[in-house]
Amino acid sequence: MSRQKILKTEHLQRQVKNYSEHCCVPLCTASAKFNGVLSFHGFPTELELRRQWLVKIRRDNFTISSHSKVCSRHFATDQLIEPKTLDGRRRLVKGAVPTLFEWNHFTAQTPRASVWERRERPTEPVSREEQEERIDVRDHDYCSTPEPASLDMSSQATEDDSKTVEDLQKQLQELRVQREFCLQRFAGSDDNIQFYTRFPSYNHLMAFWFLIEPSIYKMVRVTRAISAAKRNEEVVTHARPSTRQLLQPIDKFFLFLCFLSVGLKERDLANRFNVHQSTVSRIIATWTSFLTTLLGSQCIWLTPAEVQAHLPEAFKDFPDTQVILDCRAEVSNTILTPPPK
Repeated sequence: MSRQKILKTEHLQRQVKNYSEHCCVPLCTASAKFNGVLSFHGFPTELELRRQWLVKIRRDNFTISSHSKVCSRHFATDQLIEPKTLDGRRRLVKGAVPTLFEWNHFTAQTPRASVWERRERPTEPVSREEQEERIDVRDHDYCSTPEPASLDMSSQATEDDSKTVEDLQKQLQELRVQREFCLQRFAGSDDNIQFYTRFPSYNHLMAFWFLIEPSIYKMVRVTRAISAAKRNEEVVTHARPSTRQLLQPIDKFFLFLCFLSVGLKERDLANRFNVHQSTVSRIIATWTSFLTTLLGSQCIWLTPAEVQAHLPEAFKDFPDTQVILDCRAEVSNTILTPPPK
């Protein structure tokens, strides 16, 4: 007898125990006594996996003990790990569940196909006449190119659609500008610009704006300056521009000009520009301080030589004249009569 047969015989004899393990699956009579082919596996400790085992073996009210086993014939081959040596033991893969039983003839059920699964359906027989009708006259059309006329029509349709979208966007922007009270709304009317800002035209207003625009980012809000003054601190750096502003800087400037030129009340300006009244007050105070600081350093007076060069003839007798605020000439034709005696 060869050495391999002797080792196998000893391996079978070592399985003889004082008690005989048996399979607890209904209709299964497998026992571990003198059985070297089947392996017996205890129930898992994980509660959910153990519940699946009980459902599969159809033992609902079963009390599990340390001797409760399920033999390997109830597991699929891909759920078993075969031993590598004669002394090794067959083990189960993680999450293995018994699926082969007497009531399903030890065959695993094919998983039911999903309703979304694509299946090939047998084609219906087609008569020879229908086949001839379906034959395409053009052969090898995979190399054919579309006709130039069709390409021109499709490109023209695309251009028309793009133009329509651009027109709709322009109309939407115009409606938005007409609804809002902002400088852009009156950009096309110099009369309205002169009424609300006292600038003679929109171009004059924008020319002045381009001069002061580089300095507006150094503007310090009046509330920040007041809080710094209360703490006896100096505002060294300017306030950071807010990422979300209710009004753009140029519209804030337009609000300030409306306040000066037309004399609108703060509540009226708040309703027109759709902001809070306190925001209007803060904008007016901030722009007043900003323009005073920015334009206060500009000299608006002419030199004495320039004044003398352009002085009217009526003021030649007044060489110390520097500014003429208002001047008008009146001629009186009153007849002086002697007082009565």
